[in-house]
Formats: sequence, C-alpha cells, structure tokens
Amino acid sequence: MSKTLLIVHHTPSPHCQAMFEAVVSGASDPEIEGVEVVRRAALSVSPTDMLAADGYLLGSPANLGYLSGALKHAFDVCYYPILDSTRGRPFGLYLHGNEGTEGAERAVDSITTGLGWVKAADYVVVSGKPGKAELEACWELGATVAAQLMD
Repeated sequence: MSKTLLIVHHTPSPHCQAMFEAVVSGASDPEIEGVEVVRRAALSVSPTDMLAADGYLLGSPANLGYLSGALKHAFDVCYYPILDSTRGRPFGLYLHGNEGTEGAERAVDSITTGLGWVKAADYVVVSGKPGKAELEACWELGATVAAQLMD
C-alpha cells in the first residue's frame, strides 16, 4: 500500500518556484518507492487532502517576517477538521524570506505542535536568490520526508 506525501505550497515568485521544484524533485526521486507525491496550492488545499496524506511538506514565502496568508489560510481551513486524526505524522518546511523568517518559523512550530505533527528534518530557509547549495537542501528536504514514509 502506497503512502501519500502532500506538498502544501504558496509559490508566488521565481525564487519560491525554484525551491518548490527542488523539493518535488527530491520527494519524487526514483529510489523512493511506494510514496505518491501530491501537490496542492495552499489556497486550494482541503481537510480531505490533509486527512488523506501520511506526511507533509510545507512551502511559503515569509512575508513581513510571517507566514504567507495563503499557508495561514490552509491551516485556518484545515486545523480543526484534522486535529485529532493526523497526530504523529512527519512534516518538513521550506521558507523564502528577505526580511527575516523567525515569525514564520514560530508560527509553523506552534501550529504543528498543536496538531501533534513530528518535524522530520531541519527547516530550509533561504534569503535572496536560492543558489546551488540552497536548492540541494530543498531537494534533500523533499527526499528526507518522502523516505520516512517508505514501508
């Protein structure tokens, strides 16, 4: 039986798009077997999508030092419907920010602690244009979280 990794992302810029593509590439690596990668824009994700997933990757710009409104909206819509059903599931986070990301990181920590999700890897945080090392870190994040779902 395959597992599902849900990537919930808000990708409004070329920098976020590059990070998203690297995460998807890592999560979809051919060596990772039995894991279906599902992508949902943060403004369209539903509680059903979240409940159907076995793990999560979250991607967002840090706007004015906080989560994007889109990712916050995803949690506003899904939080209570998934609260008791997704405990213990692994997640990862990648952020792009030019003005500091501490507020966004704190918000994700708070939300995921409330949900009982388990941080599967260090967050990937990038300022400015992501270079080769940052994109490799995004690839590793995707691969790490997906690999944790393999049977």
